[in-house]
Amino acid sequence: MTNEKFEYFLCCFLVFTWACDDNGSDDPEPRPMHTVKLANHPGLGTLLTDADGMTLYFFSRDAGTNSACIGGCLNNWPVFYADELLLDEGLEESDFAMITRSDGTTQTTYKGWPLYYFANDQDPGDVAGEGANGIWYVAKPDYTVMIVNAQLTGADGNQYNVNDAGEYEIGEGNTVYLTDAEGNTLYGFINDRFETNNFTNEDFSNNGAWPIFEADPESIPSTLETSDFSVIDVHGRSQLTFRGWPIYYFGNDSNRGDNKGVSVPSPGVWPILNPDTETAPE
Repeated sequence: MTNEKFEYFLCCFLVFTWACDDNGSDDPEPRPMHTVKLANHPGLGTLLTDADGMTLYFFSRDAGTNSACIGGCLNNWPVFYADELLLDEGLEESDFAMITRSDGTTQTTYKGWPLYYFANDQDPGDVAGEGANGIWYVAKPDYTVMIVNAQLTGADGNQYNVNDAGEYEIGEGNTVYLTDAEGNTLYGFINDRFETNNFTNEDFSNNGAWPIFEADPESIPSTLETSDFSVIDVHGRSQLTFRGWPIYYFGNDSNRGDNKGVSVPSPGVWPILNPDTETAPE
């Protein structure tokens, strides 16, 4: 065989090998090494991105188990879906899942939050959607708290909203409130005082009813102030506070998006916490 023929066949072999995957099927597009990556933003910290470095987002109205961004909303906030997850080191596969949306399409979730793009992000690293309308936030792996905008529905079955005076009224309408990183509702206690837990027994015998929120304020949405959060000691355990209010879960909130505690034992005794919450009294 002449050198010219050998070089020709070698070239054909290399091209064929590049164009096929391990199963021998054509796959001209190189597969990304990671479907979800971690990226560092100088102002926002560690973010979740797709394989191309495009920022992913959470929607504050996605308080339950489905996506609230439907119809025209998707023009600005396209869904993120990955058929196969390849994750950066530091991300856990157990934090990701898939949901079937009301329109029949599929969407990837992270810690229960459906993931989206923002149409106005043009380049990798863009975060133009952060804080948009107070309901869109970059997806981060290390949030301590998140912000939800959803209907309050008490354990009594009634729907509630909060008026300008901070009073609970029966009625429809979304309310802004704090949750943990996975969307579980957080509460204050009306009888607590500034940086003082007046509910939890020393032996934690009543902690099952209203568990203390044990966390450090590592990362929060950009519309909140880090200075509003602190940590107090409660009988040897740490409890996060917001504007001096010790923070709790409600033990009977069994599902993501539940906020049943707002009516127990009556509305206002265990209020939600949000940017309108006043500083706890001394």
